[in-house]
Amino acid sequence: MLDNILAFIAFGLFVASIVGLVKPSLVKQKSRVKAFFVYLGSAFAIAVVAGSAKTKEGEALAQSSNELIVVLVLLLIILGFLLFSTKKKNKLYETKYKDLIDIEKEKETLLKEMTQLKEKYNLSEKELLQGIDKDKKELYKKRYEISKEMATLKSDYINKKAIYDKLLKDIALYHDEIKLQELGFYEPHYDFTVSETFKERIALVRDQQKHMLSSGKAIYATTEWVVEGSKKKGKVMSEKSIKLTARAFNNECDALIAKVNWNNVQKIEQRIIKSYEAILKLNASTAIDINYDYVQLKLQELRLTYEYKLKKQEEKEEQAEIRMQMREEAKLEKELEKASKEEEKYQKLLDKAKKDAEKATGSELEKLQEKLSILTQELNEAKANNQRAKSMAEQTRSGHVYVISNIGSFGENTYKIGMTRRLEPLDRVKELGDASVPFTFDVHAMIYSDDAPSLEKTLHKVFTNKRVNLVNHRKEFFKVSLEEIEKEVLKFSPNSEFIKTVEAKEYKETQIMLQNSTDQQQKSTLPSSL
Repeated sequence: MLDNILAFIAFGLFVASIVGLVKPSLVKQKSRVKAFFVYLGSAFAIAVVAGSAKTKEGEALAQSSNELIVVLVLLLIILGFLLFSTKKKNKLYETKYKDLIDIEKEKETLLKEMTQLKEKYNLSEKELLQGIDKDKKELYKKRYEISKEMATLKSDYINKKAIYDKLLKDIALYHDEIKLQELGFYEPHYDFTVSETFKERIALVRDQQKHMLSSGKAIYATTEWVVEGSKKKGKVMSEKSIKLTARAFNNECDALIAKVNWNNVQKIEQRIIKSYEAILKLNASTAIDINYDYVQLKLQELRLTYEYKLKKQEEKEEQAEIRMQMREEAKLEKELEKASKEEEKYQKLLDKAKKDAEKATGSELEKLQEKLSILTQELNEAKANNQRAKSMAEQTRSGHVYVISNIGSFGENTYKIGMTRRLEPLDRVKELGDASVPFTFDVHAMIYSDDAPSLEKTLHKVFTNKRVNLVNHRKEFFKVSLEEIEKEVLKFSPNSEFIKTVEAKEYKETQIMLQNSTDQQQKSTLPSSL
């Protein structure tokens, strides 16, 4: 009887475990896994108890219980495997459909919250939707207000940025160290050939300013004032204001014009205009105005003064060049005089030797004949030098165009293309390398030309964009390769020869000495033994 009851109970628990695996709520459990293992474990435990009975009925019960245990174990293994597989698949599905599961959970949460809200406030679904619409409208309204505020802020920022930029520009007008790039290039307004013409035009502009001031057209009152009921007193007040304005504006302009130079002319133009605008604002209450034609005359005076200074500098440099040319011509005259004296000396010696040869005989005659041969050769050379000196002196355009470099002073691929009219052109190169630079120049080409200035000018024009100094064209240094110079020279002088190698003897020896000195210092700092 007992074995039947225990078997029935075990079977019932086993069935409950299967039901719990399918739907745990039917067996009062929340989790499928928990329901399965609780009821299956209970069934297994009862089967074990039944299997331990000692009675005949117990032996029969134990036998049947053992059979039941085997069945349960097999079922447990099979179901465990199925459960493991199912769990693994569930994880895969959860990973794959995580977003959908989260949405479902969120939906459930929202539905639950809505239910709670309905219960709490006893609202109908319609009222709830109305509340949501109201909240949406408020949010839209807030968003519109924020957008409007943002637009206002943007507009304010643009206006304030414009004011900031203007202030920066105003500050720059009074700053003495503005970068050259910000100044731009000054475009000349006049094309007078000599500085004296600029001087005359400046005097004329100043006379026009004086005429405008004396005639009352430069600065004037736009309103007829009445002071203490008197127009006369009002006129006196206006005249005093006009004088004060004239003195302030003229003094400001004179001070600015006096300090104009190559890097501030445009800045000073703007400062004159700024001064005009500032004085107008200060005089707004007294209705004193400055004629803009008068301001234009001040600007003309500024530009004329600036270009007058430029022209004076140009003339100064031209005069220096003329003086140099005069020195070159004086040297040519000296060389001509020297060559003439040399020719005259050898001619006298030759004449004397000829007279002596007429009287001499034997071995003495042979010596004199040998001397005559030497003197004749020296006389011919002296004549040739004299002729060449005459030619150079008469044809002042003939000379040599030289191409030289100095890597120790100016670096590689920097060449000077110059000209000399001297009989010994290398003397000019030696002069250039005497004291002005630390190392001597290397000569790459010395080209004779009947019109040396034209050849030099042509080469300068070809390489004008490669000048080291783009402002002062009297500086004859160019950042260019020797091959490019050779290519251009051969167009005009096909027989010219170029020396491609750079000797730079002193510079290279200096570098070796410096390197040796550095090596010695490094050796002296190393320990004698470890």
